Amino acid sequence: MRYFIIAGEASGDLHASSLMKELKLRDPEADFRFMGGDLMGSVSDGMVMHYRETGYMMLDVVFHLGKILGNMRKLKAEMLAYRPDAAILVDYPGFNLRMARAATRMGLKVFYYISPKVWAWNQQRVKQIKKYTHRLFVIFPFEEAYFHRFGMQVEYYGNPLVDAVSGFRQGFLGSAEWKRAHDLDDRPVVALLAGSRKKEIEAMLPVMVRVAKQYPGYQFVVAGAPSIDPQFYGPFIKEEPVMLVQGETYPLLASAYAAMVTSGTATLEAALFEVPQLVLYKTGSLAYALAKRMIKVNFISLANLIYGDRLVEEIIQKDLFRRADRELSRLLDDADYRESMRKGYREVSMKIGGEGVSGRIAERMVELLQGTVQGES
Repeated sequence: MRYFIIAGEASGDLHASSLMKELKLRDPEADFRFMGGDLMGSVSDGMVMHYRETGYMMLDVVFHLGKILGNMRKLKAEMLAYRPDAAILVDYPGFNLRMARAATRMGLKVFYYISPKVWAWNQQRVKQIKKYTHRLFVIFPFEEAYFHRFGMQVEYYGNPLVDAVSGFRQGFLGSAEWKRAHDLDDRPVVALLAGSRKKEIEAMLPVMVRVAKQYPGYQFVVAGAPSIDPQFYGPFIKEEPVMLVQGETYPLLASAYAAMVTSGTATLEAALFEVPQLVLYKTGSLAYALAKRMIKVNFISLANLIYGDRLVEEIIQKDLFRRADRELSRLLDDADYRESMRKGYREVSMKIGGEGVSGRIAERMVELLQGTVQGES
């Protein structure tokens, strides 16, 4: 069967690539066209567009609207010509909900994988999701009941990050060897995960580097995002006590004593690696004011949202350096605090389920497309 997949950021590229591998196992004739990243490109040569071409945030969308709409037109034309059996849309709601509408109007079956976080903000999007999606595959335990309230076809099989972390651990040779390969010494490593978009990195990495200068007894290592040219990081870390590793977030987390993390998927990844962390986030004043009015949840980090309480400290918008410096000192020095956080991480891990998530979702998609489940199509 033919699958047209759209993933618009690094986390979507990761999960979509795993799903593609599992679809190929269950559908020997699987063929793909997609917008995605390097990981998806390693599974199939069907890339139509790299997600780097659409990676804009908040108000930047307004300034690049012409390019974004042009990319949408290109993808719609490719989808129409390809005539897939299913369009699989991965997260990235501002873009993908428009593509869902287009796919539905073409008469295609639409699977939305990794729901827009409408339970946090912009609940009005629920109507769009319901109207233009045949099946919603969610990845957080509380989402299934939330969407059922609206009479939607929704299914939960666990969180695919569990698969990604487990798969990495099976092949990892160990922290000592990884540190030697990168000329790191015996000092503990603190991971700096500053985001996967340029605007995030520009806002957060200078704060992280400034904090790093206060701790000469530790090695600070930046996780370079796969979608970002390594040269982009140069001005932020040049002549600073910080080094960059590109596309090696999991080896870095597996070797880290602590982490400073920009809110997003990385907060859950750090939790699954049981790395004590603090979460930092800052955006423009106008965007922050709008978000503060619209967001309906108490936390921004996935670790806290899944745990259901404040497990990791969230340092948002104001006085970032002072607050991050104080929290990192506690993370590094307070053994009881570190162990309490790790204990909470284990609860988070239990809540999001076991391995094999991508395989279960792929199997379900193939069943639905083949009509092998009685009464469903």
